[in-house]
Amino acid sequence: MAHESHSHAKTLPAQLGAPAFVNAWKMRAFVIGVVALVLGLIVALAGPAMGDTYAWEHAVRAWLLGLMITFGFAVGGLALLMVQYCSGGKWGLLLRRPLEAMSRTLWVVLIYWAVMAAGISKLYMWASPALIQRGVNLGQITGSQLEAINHAIAFKHGMLNPGMFVGVSLFCFGIWFFYMYRLTRLSLKREADSPANTPYWIKKLENISGPGIVVYSLTMTAAAIYWVMSLDVTWYSTIYGLLFIVGQGYSVLALGIITSISLSKDEPYKTILRQTEQHDLGKMTFAFVMLNIYLAFAQFLIIWSGNLPEEINWYLDRIRGGWGVIITLDFIFHWVIPFAMLLSRDIKRNKKRLVKVCQWMIFARCFDMFWLIEPNFKDAARNLHFSWGILEYVFVPVAMISFWVYAYCMQLQSRPLVQVNDPHLQEILEPEHAHA
Repeated sequence: MAHESHSHAKTLPAQLGAPAFVNAWKMRAFVIGVVALVLGLIVALAGPAMGDTYAWEHAVRAWLLGLMITFGFAVGGLALLMVQYCSGGKWGLLLRRPLEAMSRTLWVVLIYWAVMAAGISKLYMWASPALIQRGVNLGQITGSQLEAINHAIAFKHGMLNPGMFVGVSLFCFGIWFFYMYRLTRLSLKREADSPANTPYWIKKLENISGPGIVVYSLTMTAAAIYWVMSLDVTWYSTIYGLLFIVGQGYSVLALGIITSISLSKDEPYKTILRQTEQHDLGKMTFAFVMLNIYLAFAQFLIIWSGNLPEEINWYLDRIRGGWGVIITLDFIFHWVIPFAMLLSRDIKRNKKRLVKVCQWMIFARCFDMFWLIEPNFKDAARNLHFSWGILEYVFVPVAMISFWVYAYCMQLQSRPLVQVNDPHLQEILEPEHAHA
């Protein structure tokens, strides 16, 4: 029999802003970012003296890794916000403000992208004939590879050229900024309006978000193709964009859970974060882990079983020459450990343990991005080796993510953390056993 406990329902505190300790998060992130950036500069400057002629190029490659991780948080946060508006559910009350805050860091990602775009001659063969010639001179590109590369560049020239790269990227940023601005502005209007008009705002936001998810999928695919896939002009995949979309959901949910649980140390999240909703968020994250496994393995199985040389080379570059260790660790880090941990009901309902799993998932996403990016370059393909420049894959992304976290904390502090006219608010304020 249900327990009548409505009279004991919790009430929201008067202060709904971010707790004071968010300032400590912000400053800690800034300090870590400065230290990591200084170390990255030291490695880049000292690299040639230590015999690493690729030190600066590794810094540019690592910058691309940091861009893709922070881009995943910002645009992935916007996408999951639109999914929440379309699907509804109590989880939106917990994640809506963090997701809005993630989306409003898009300006940081634009700055990161601009720096990366300035260094495209260090990243993309289609943008730098000198990069190809150097590979030939050093024996990193064979005659057959050179022929395939030149053919692919000529065939894709209408798409893969600096003008299109910049134009398409800025067009995508324009669309993401539009949806970010539109949704966050309407969210404020909804909160300022009478609770009686909440159904109108729910419908309006749903009507914007539905098409927005489709537009996001298309623009995300374009960004993934231009920024990462085109590093290897001979590679193509029909689900490449989808892999990045699912990967963004994987990391955004992890960050959203870390944020919600960390904020629950004080009001207002201390009141609204119940074990029931925490468990639901853990189950949703588990679903993204399984989908991530399915898509990545399906692509590998189809290509490997097809036994087509022009497709298999992409995997051989990431398996042979010592890379087998990395792909094995990637499988364990990225999928096996989160899958095994999130199977447990107790872990999903334990705050400290769930936070540790989510922190691990973000680390694993960075590790997976390293495996995706580094072997695209001929000095690293089928040739996993240590050099001083490889340390840039630690220092540069850590600096970029830390500065992004600083901006994220600023956005968390800029608005109340709870939307008081949410239709699920009354239910989430009830004690856990209210519907037992």
